[in-house]
Amino acid sequence: MFRLITLNLNGIRSAADKGFVTWAQDAGADCIGVQEVKAQAEQIDGRLDRLGALAGHFHLAEKKGYSGVGLYTRKAPSAIVAGWGSREFDPEGRWIETRFDTARRRFSVISCYFPSGSSGEERQAAKFRFLARMFPHLMKLKAEREFILVGDINIAHQEIDLKNWKGNLKNSGFLPEERAWMTRLLTAGGLVDVFRSLNPHPEQYTWWSQRGQARAKNVGWRIDYHLATPAIAAKARQAAIYLEQRFSDHAPVTIDYDLKL
Repeated sequence: MFRLITLNLNGIRSAADKGFVTWAQDAGADCIGVQEVKAQAEQIDGRLDRLGALAGHFHLAEKKGYSGVGLYTRKAPSAIVAGWGSREFDPEGRWIETRFDTARRRFSVISCYFPSGSSGEERQAAKFRFLARMFPHLMKLKAEREFILVGDINIAHQEIDLKNWKGNLKNSGFLPEERAWMTRLLTAGGLVDVFRSLNPHPEQYTWWSQRGQARAKNVGWRIDYHLATPAIAAKARQAAIYLEQRFSDHAPVTIDYDLKL
């Protein structure tokens, strides 16, 4: 069994102070994808570059205290790809891919952090540019190899994926254009929203505003995903959102796959 976890940390040092490292070491994961690391290499090396038996691989933002993604892996990858070839977005540290290739299979695990557009029109326009370029990139990758992409996508796809959907129809993260992009990815694009394929139930959220006791009241959004090629998605066996401890404003999403690297 292959256990893969994703979590937006909202700052790796802050999450570590809240018990993330100890929890991660005991979670039985083969890979852990993290987003919003918000750290430079010198703030990670020798302290947070390992989680017990899992070695970390990172794509960090040039801007201090901003973005950044990582993948902790139990098995050493055959290759590591930092960045996805975008002149605009690679400096923001949004893509880290670990490849586990053999003579019989080409397989990647990717941690990706999609931009948020909630701060205003300029960032929403950047988010739309990101989506427009990410779709063909994922399709090209899908034509070449199997993969699971985990990360904070910053889009709630359907009404079931957020509590107050009626009040968010004009807000970033639930805009019609964003939702249509996700629909296209999961239909014409052929990728699978693995968590939703295993769990069709409402009120399954992974992010909560830090205002108004949103987490205590479970007024949340499901914006953290496992997106997989169909053959890999078919191997998913169980999924869980971990709520017992709070490491950030997001919760870890764990999925077990009947897969060996």
